[in-house]
Amino acid sequence: MTQHLPATPAWPPRSAPRLFVSQRLAEGETIALDGPQAHYLGKVMRVAAGDAVILCDNQTGEWVARVAQAGKRDVVLAVETCLRPREDVPDLWLCPALLKKQAYDWVLEKATELGVAQIRPVITRRCVADKLNPERAEAIITEAAEQCARTALPTLAPPARLDALLRDWPQTRTLFFADEQGGAPARAAFAAHEGPAALLIGPEGGFDEAERAAIRAHPRARAITLGPRILRGETAAVAATALWMGTMGDW
Repeated sequence: MTQHLPATPAWPPRSAPRLFVSQRLAEGETIALDGPQAHYLGKVMRVAAGDAVILCDNQTGEWVARVAQAGKRDVVLAVETCLRPREDVPDLWLCPALLKKQAYDWVLEKATELGVAQIRPVITRRCVADKLNPERAEAIITEAAEQCARTALPTLAPPARLDALLRDWPQTRTLFFADEQGGAPARAAFAAHEGPAALLIGPEGGFDEAERAAIRAHPRARAITLGPRILRGETAAVAATALWMGTMGDW
């Protein structure tokens, strides 16, 4: 009679929680977590000694660790094995004009999921906001990266006014800007492009005439259209990023 041995469960399990940590990870290292991360592991995920936790440090890659101690206020993890190195992401910057808080939170989250390398918030004349909470923005980006299994966090630049952005723009990077008044079809423009790129997306009211003229006059700017409909700022940012990733990125 044939005996069927039970299957060995996958290690680490797919349900293991994922967290980014600030400490550089290495085999044999011990990581002590407190505050919100310890609360998440202990109270929300209810980890116990021996359970797996996936850790990323935005430097070396993704690691599996075991819970060595799960206390009421802290959780101690023992780092075991590197599962994969830090990913290489497409060299795409997203430069979205500031929007209302909820809409901009969504842009930050989805840009992270889609794989951009850097997010550079822009302040224009028609922006309804002129500041960004960096701690809140970084938290949104980190949580999105944890949920979509990224091993590299996008860089978040401080908000810059449009004139400063254009003045300091690197000579080697093409700036595609979504112009509701028309431009080259986005997909064709992306496909014909080589080298580093960025996407500039306007605010709810769009760029004013002076801003549009300044962008079009920039030697690295290329006007593109995202289709026949006028898109909301957050929709345009995500749609343009998705189209670029599908054409030139890592999809």
